[in-house]
Amino acid sequence: MKRILLILLLAPSFLMAKPLESYNKILVLGDSLSAGYNMPLESGWVNLLRQDLANKNPDIQVINASVSGDTTGQGLARLKPLLGKHQPDLLILELGGNDGLRGIAPQLIKRNLATMIDMAKESGAEVLLLGMHILPNYGKRYTEVFHQNYLDLAKEKETMLIPFFLDGVGQNQELMQKDGVHPNENAQPLLLDNILNHSQL
Repeated sequence: MKRILLILLLAPSFLMAKPLESYNKILVLGDSLSAGYNMPLESGWVNLLRQDLANKNPDIQVINASVSGDTTGQGLARLKPLLGKHQPDLLILELGGNDGLRGIAPQLIKRNLATMIDMAKESGAEVLLLGMHILPNYGKRYTEVFHQNYLDLAKEKETMLIPFFLDGVGQNQELMQKDGVHPNENAQPLLLDNILNHSQL
């Protein structure tokens, strides 16, 4: 895998969505950024989210179905049985970074994400989409279209959106692991803050 540093680009403001503690069951579907890559699981942002929400809603459940290395295609293949098993009322969808690292066509990335959003909504779950940026290793046009996918999907599917999940982290080498791709343990509380400050178009 190419050593690509995910970077921050400024994004527009969005209307605030309802607080996450108002949900009963949250399913997180992501890749290594959500699977706690190269760190104890309890240190990852998903577990920190679980702890934070439990203090506000003791009955809430947070299920982490993230797998390191997953692409949108792999996530799509796994989502239907996960929805059937857990029946969440919120899906946090954090996928696409590995697609971008591999240069997968943005149109296919968008189609996979759109299908997952539709599947979640059809099951009765709302969706919080986590947007990403990548460096222009595949050209400026690819980089722009890659990120625009998230903004367009949030509008088209009327989903909640965090324009850039690694906001405040991806541009700070002290918060990244040696590979320059994955946030370290010190970055996890900042990722949690980005989740808790989620927005909606």
